[in-house]
Amino acid sequence: MMKYLRNYRWYVALAIFSNILTAVFTVVSIPFIKPFLDILFNMKEVSREPVELSLTFSKNNFNEWLDYQSFLLIEQYGSDQAVFYVCLGIVLVFFLKNAFRYLGLFFMAPVRNGVIRDLRSQLFDKMLDLPLSYFSEERKGDLMSRITGDVQEVEWSILNVLVTIFREPIILLGSVIFMLVLSPQLTLFVFVLIIFTGVVIGGVGRSLRKPSAGIQQLLGKLVSIIEEVLSGLRIIKGFNAEGYQRAKFEKENDDYRWSLTKLLWRKDLASPLSEFLGITTVALLLWYGSRQVFSGELSAGSFMTFIFAFYYVIDPAKSFSKAFYNIQKGIAALDRVEQVLDSQNSIVDPVQAKTLSGFRQKIEYDQVGFAYRDTEGPVLQNINLSIEKGKIIALVGASGAGKSTLVDLLPRFYDVTTGSIRIDGTDIRDLKLKDLRGLMGIVSQEAILFNDTIYNNIVFGLEQISPAQVEAAAKIANAHDFIMATDQGYQTVIGDRGSKLSGGQRQRLTIARAVLKNPPILILDEATSALDSESEKWVQEALIKLMQKRTSIVIAHRLSTIQHADEIIVMDEGRIIERGTHKDLLQLNGAYSKLVALQNV
Repeated sequence: MMKYLRNYRWYVALAIFSNILTAVFTVVSIPFIKPFLDILFNMKEVSREPVELSLTFSKNNFNEWLDYQSFLLIEQYGSDQAVFYVCLGIVLVFFLKNAFRYLGLFFMAPVRNGVIRDLRSQLFDKMLDLPLSYFSEERKGDLMSRITGDVQEVEWSILNVLVTIFREPIILLGSVIFMLVLSPQLTLFVFVLIIFTGVVIGGVGRSLRKPSAGIQQLLGKLVSIIEEVLSGLRIIKGFNAEGYQRAKFEKENDDYRWSLTKLLWRKDLASPLSEFLGITTVALLLWYGSRQVFSGELSAGSFMTFIFAFYYVIDPAKSFSKAFYNIQKGIAALDRVEQVLDSQNSIVDPVQAKTLSGFRQKIEYDQVGFAYRDTEGPVLQNINLSIEKGKIIALVGASGAGKSTLVDLLPRFYDVTTGSIRIDGTDIRDLKLKDLRGLMGIVSQEAILFNDTIYNNIVFGLEQISPAQVEAAAKIANAHDFIMATDQGYQTVIGDRGSKLSGGQRQRLTIARAVLKNPPILILDEATSALDSESEKWVQEALIKLMQKRTSIVIAHRLSTIQHADEIIVMDEGRIIERGTHKDLLQLNGAYSKLVALQNV
């Protein structure tokens, strides 16, 4: 955790300082009890000779010095007044102890919340930075669990016990030293059992880390199922699949319940186990200590003070045992967070990236091959394609032919496995990602919108845009009229993924977004395939306006929409099998002709 605490070093230093003073005043409070007990019990004559505290700090010297302080108080103020001053001293010491205890928590609060804020920000930034290939391997719900539940677990389990780490050892050490000074025999007697307690509790604690990691993974699965159900409620209800989804969720929920229950059984064993072992130690201590009192080896006041000091050993030890359990859980959660943060992004700017101010000539695919994983077969093979500026290129073929993958390589959502893609003669891997993607506008089959206003969805990612420009873009996209018909016009919030709008309206907003960006290269990925005839008409008109004077790559299942393309590329199993104009391809009487015939039936 130290690397996350660097930004809060002054808060951490003040918290450590406050906790050290808390521990000091806790330890100081222990010997304050002895004069009170000696005065109260008055069980022996105290020394009337002056006693100086020796540097050797021997047992007899220290006890005699405490006895002499009691004598001075009684001699100067009398028993009643002496007890009053001792009690006043006790109150003052405990006030300072608790004041610094609060200050320790006060200074740690911004540290805890700041570190959690930083972790969440780093995770969010990492998720934005990672390539699309990473998310095809990971569940969205599991990633959501890491940025919420795991990060919160780090706060609860690790940051909350930092106070314990800095404060309790001093209290333990001070209490043990005081106990040794009062009675080495008693101290040795109780420490045998304390060591045994530590071994038992430590063994249970070590067994928590692996189950804790498994529980966080199970929670990630639960969140994934919930996210999938919320996204697919229409299909679930339409197919009467509520029972199937309920059974699936119940199984994972029950697994999570039992795993968590077993973990809590172990965790909850810490407190009663340590308390039982502690009270056993106290009982043995009372038996053994009373024998020393009866034999005159130890005064009653010293023995009671010893028990008070022993309490300050047991309480921090219990806190340490709980902290140890919590840290094991926190480490498991932090491991899951760090797995994401340590993930490597292969799609980054090169060391000496070239800038790109515009698109002037052509796009070239040169012997391009691509596979998603080394262990899988190629998705694209030997793709050679030249797209001149201002031309419209259409990609057609059966599902799985590699059309979407081909266009995904252009903005470097993925990198080619073999070959290269060049823009104006420069390999796109040598360009700045921001410059490269700044050349492109993308309109996909699924209208990707956000739970925000219409205005913000159109302006998305752009700066210094005027309302007049937004309105002009909406008019080109045939969206202005339906926008103005909504309750608040451009300031209408459209709901999750634009749920308050129809499919055609959502798609026209994405087109307006692309128009406003005004990119020289346009990628249309089946932008009308999911629409009804009327919506398709409106969207197609908007797309025609959008494609004017732009280089366009169009993926289409409906071949009627791309008949006027400058070149049609027919793909099958990752290869280009035919290419040419609509008329030329029909004359070939090949794969394209069969596709046209099938759609005309």
